[in-house]
Amino acid sequence: MNKQRAWFALAFTAFSSASLAAVPAAAPSPPCGGPSGLLGLLDRPTVGDSSCVVPQGQTVVEAGATAGNPYGTPGGGRIDTLPNMELRFGLPGDSEFVWLPPNFQYQSADGAPGIPAATVRGFGPTTVGVKHELGYDRNWQWTAEALATLPSGDSTFGSHGLGAAVNAIVSYGNGPLGVSLMVGVTSQTEPTAAGGQRFQSFNPDLVVTWESTARLQFYGEIYAQSDSGYRQGWGTDADGGVQYLLTPDFEVDLEEGVRVQGNLGGFSNYTGVGLGLLL
Repeated sequence: MNKQRAWFALAFTAFSSASLAAVPAAAPSPPCGGPSGLLGLLDRPTVGDSSCVVPQGQTVVEAGATAGNPYGTPGGGRIDTLPNMELRFGLPGDSEFVWLPPNFQYQSADGAPGIPAATVRGFGPTTVGVKHELGYDRNWQWTAEALATLPSGDSTFGSHGLGAAVNAIVSYGNGPLGVSLMVGVTSQTEPTAAGGQRFQSFNPDLVVTWESTARLQFYGEIYAQSDSGYRQGWGTDADGGVQYLLTPDFEVDLEEGVRVQGNLGGFSNYTGVGLGLLL
């Protein structure tokens, strides 16, 4: 193991230990409880993660599919991913363990008339992490998160080396209006087929939510990376959508995302559908 991997492992272990050392919470914090609590608890469909953590002994399952159009292909094409799954397990001490299994990805670029489209498909990397709620009051909540992207996936969509991310999440809620800011830093690598180079990035993410009823919530989000890839510079995207609670423990959602600037995510626009379950 090289020094960089050792540093990632040490920081991740220290963060995990500190999270588990806290005293278990007696009840969810205000934004995460009540009949509409699942709407605040879920990470999806936003790119930014929720400031809420899964209650101890419970599990959240999130999954979905996206279909969109790639950026930079004049002839058109497709860029699709699924199942966009995230599994979150409630731990003692206001903490949770996060596991993001690999996504299957399909991309195509249309050629000239009479020429078949060029297609690639494969699996992305696996990510694991820990989220810890630092504190809250009636309206505010503070949370920290550490994630490790494993050297995994295939050569086209995977991670060539070990990646790491550290995020700070602050949320504010007052009545039906909610605002969440996530600020993070990452160190990650390109897929092997793209050269496998490492790059670092600063990642701000702002989400605004409006709870129309106890079951229905609308949201809008804008997020960016200072480096959307190796030597690619800033990239900014925006998305918005709706979430609906079929039951207090079962949510469905619909979203639409668009490219704003740069090339973050490789798409010009996409549509996504998904669900969230509290078990």
